[in-house]
Amino acid sequence: MKSHNPVLSRLGEAAQREQAATYAPPAPVGHGQPYPTQTGFPTAPVVAPMTIDDVVVRTVGLLALLGVSAAVAWTTVPDALNLPVLIAAALTGLVVGLVIAFARVTNPLVIGGYAVIEGVFLGLLSKQFSAAYDGIVLQAVVATFGVFFLMAGLYKFKVIRATPKFVRGIIAAMVGVFGLMMINLVLSFFGINTGLRDGSPLAIGFSLVCIVIAALSFVLDFHEIEEGVRYGMPRKYAWACAFGIVVGLIWLYIEILRLLQALGGDD
Repeated sequence: MKSHNPVLSRLGEAAQREQAATYAPPAPVGHGQPYPTQTGFPTAPVVAPMTIDDVVVRTVGLLALLGVSAAVAWTTVPDALNLPVLIAAALTGLVVGLVIAFARVTNPLVIGGYAVIEGVFLGLLSKQFSAAYDGIVLQAVVATFGVFFLMAGLYKFKVIRATPKFVRGIIAAMVGVFGLMMINLVLSFFGINTGLRDGSPLAIGFSLVCIVIAALSFVLDFHEIEEGVRYGMPRKYAWACAFGIVVGLIWLYIEILRLLQALGGDD
């Protein structure tokens, strides 16, 4: 079965090459040699295939790293250094995340480092939001995981499927939203307010759109995991799948924080 996802297609081809390497070529018939088959003599597998449990374990591990580093940053970084450290962590996390995503990095140390960096960023960001609205962080965490498990249930029971049209639409929406965020960020440096992040009705609407897109992006992650298991991709690719889920959770959490603050955090 050929995947409609070009990334999965490339990974599937790579997995097939690695699987092929686990078989020895046919040996010549000779004294003491069993009669060879067309596929050769199977040897001990060199690469174990990825399972859903592998992805779950790695995702939980990354979230644990993220949570611990967030707590440490919240409690140890002085208030005077909160903003510069937050900005540094945000920029570093963005660069590392893009490298992991585009290079399809599966090194657990690199992906674990990304989780630590993002933990520092989220810890300091959450600290700022908490100062504006007591209890907002817990509400955002509960809402984030609630949305995630809802999407997991909808995917499991085939209410939402990652059809080629759906995949193209979500990717286009993510690119469009990211582009608007970058434009808004650049304009803010020049003192221009676009209204996307100021708590106005437009900002609330934009946050809602981002939350919907972030939630639907999990369908792409679940599909990638499902196809990865079907392809028999090596276990190391479970790190890439776990990374994708963590990125989606981070984005969803930030957007929920912004929405909650806009709806009542400033009262």
